[in-house]
Formats: sequence, structure tokens, C-alpha cells
Amino acid sequence: MVEDASPVAASRFQRGNALFRSAFPGLLAAATVAMAATFLSEHYGGPVMLFALLLGIAFQFLSQEGRCAHGIEVAARNVLRFGVALLGARITVEQIASLGIGPLIAVIVGVVLTVAVGGLAGRAMGLGGRFGVLSGGAVAICGASAALAIASILPKDEDSERDTIFTVIAVTTLSTVAMIFYPMVVGFLQLDTVNAGFFLGSTIHDVAQVVGAGYSISERTGDFATFTKLLRVAMLLPVMFTLAVIYHVPKEPGQKRKIPFQGFLLAFAALVAVNSAGAIPEPLRLVMVDASRWCLVIAISALGMKTSLQALAQVGVRPIALIVAQTLFLALFILGLILFVL
Repeated sequence: MVEDASPVAASRFQRGNALFRSAFPGLLAAATVAMAATFLSEHYGGPVMLFALLLGIAFQFLSQEGRCAHGIEVAARNVLRFGVALLGARITVEQIASLGIGPLIAVIVGVVLTVAVGGLAGRAMGLGGRFGVLSGGAVAICGASAALAIASILPKDEDSERDTIFTVIAVTTLSTVAMIFYPMVVGFLQLDTVNAGFFLGSTIHDVAQVVGAGYSISERTGDFATFTKLLRVAMLLPVMFTLAVIYHVPKEPGQKRKIPFQGFLLAFAALVAVNSAGAIPEPLRLVMVDASRWCLVIAISALGMKTSLQALAQVGVRPIALIVAQTLFLALFILGLILFVL
């Protein structure tokens, strides 16, 4: 038995080595773009995801043919899923519970309604329910990270990658605008510290912009905004499981339902549970959080490298109108709850 196992193990090692060597040039290219985007973001300001997208698009020719094509595909798919799984290290049940029952329910309802309304509006505008759900999920949950994660669940078609990239660009841009504009709304409405943090954390798309907007008002507003935002990030798991079920319903009577096994979602849930129990040492948790960020930046760089500017130009005005409408819907919904319910 031992003698028979040795050739099998050697064969598996050779196959794994061959796959790694095939993917390495593309992975290296995507990682290089991600490092350049991070450098620009840290030294000149601006969202790192947007820099990664734009730089990636400039190297789109690498994904067409040649040695980098396979690795770029691996970065856009496998590295992405690994990064999403590691997001679980950012969240604990205690953080979520600290918000209280009212804001907790409000955030959950806001996320569900935004995704559902997005799907319906996408169909009504002739853009398809898939694009509406993708953009609605990005607006409702955590911007570019949610767009990438949800895109990995939804059925693929010829426009899938173009729609994902467009959604990432749109929500990142709107999130930056909201970071500047929403604190003015908070001041105009004279919201107290808690409600200001709840509004910012419930409505701004990306985590970085939530932190920037919250702490620009006060430290307590920033803390509450961050906890609220992390609750929205936690909603990524149930939303993705639900979409996996909905979009894999049998199309013919008698056909078995096939739901893809999403190991990275289970890893996400497991990390939330382990982190909530305090079982992850803080230095290791910080490494995991940083690794998650790098994986997502590498993945978005790879998606940019797979995207054609010509394809993006063909998207048109309606998708922009849809994402803006989803953003306004979520903001007005949360404001209505703050002013009249909570």
C-alpha cells in the first residue's frame, strides 16, 4: 500500500506544480498591479479599488493570450474567494449585538429591501434581474467587496465580467461622493452622535469611506458607524447563500435542484464564529484582515485586466441611473427610520 501511494502522491505533486507554474505569471502580474494601486492610494489618496481597476484595465492585453491569461483567471476567481472568506476575521457577534435591536432590524431590512428592489428595478429597466441584484447587493452590503463576492455566486453570461467591473466602478465612485456629502446631511439634520454613526454606517458603500466619514465628525460617531458597517458586511453571508439557492432552482419539472458548494462561504461563517469566541490571537487576526484586503485588491486588479474599455462604454446610462437610484433608496429609507421610527 505504501509503495502504491508513492507514485500517486508524486503524480499529484507534479500536477499541482504544473498548475502553479502555469498560473504564476498571471498571479504575479495581478499582484504587481495591486501593489502599484496600493502605493498610489496610500501616497496620493483615493480608493485603492478604483486605482486597481483602472491600472488593471490598462494591462488588459495580458489577459487575452499568452502566459498570463490562466493566472489572471485564477486571481479573479480563486484569490477573490479566499479574500471573501477572510473577511470573517473582521466581524464578531458582540459587535453586531452592541448596536441594539432597533438598528439591527433596520440594517437587515434595509439590506434585504435594497437587494430585492434592485432585482425588480433591473428587470423593469430592461437590464435584467441579475444586474439589479448584483448592483443592489453592492450598494446594500459593502460596495466593491460585495460586488465581487456576489458575482461569484450569480450565473455567468457574456456580460458578467463587464457588469461586475461597472458595478465596482460605480459604487466606489458613489461611496467617495457619499463620504464627502453625507456628513453635511448629518449636520443639516442635526443628528446626534449615535444616529449620525448609524446613518453613515448604514448607507455608505465601502468600509474605508464609512470610517473616513464617521471619524471626520467625532470618535464616537466613527465607532458606531464602523460597527453598523460591519453588520452590513456580516449580511454578505446570508445574502449569498440565499442567492445561491434562488439562482440554482431547477428549470424543468422533476429536475433536481443543484446548489453549488461554496466552501469559501462556510469558511467565512466559521471565521466569524471563531473570531466571536476570541479564539484568534490579535496579531494573527490582523494578518488575516490585511491578507483579505490584499486578496480583494489583487482580484479586482485581475478583473480589470480582463475588462475592455469598449465593453464598458457600451453599458449606457440606464445602469448608472439604477445604481444611483439604489443608493438614494437606501439613504432615504434609513433617514426615514431615524427621523420617524427609531
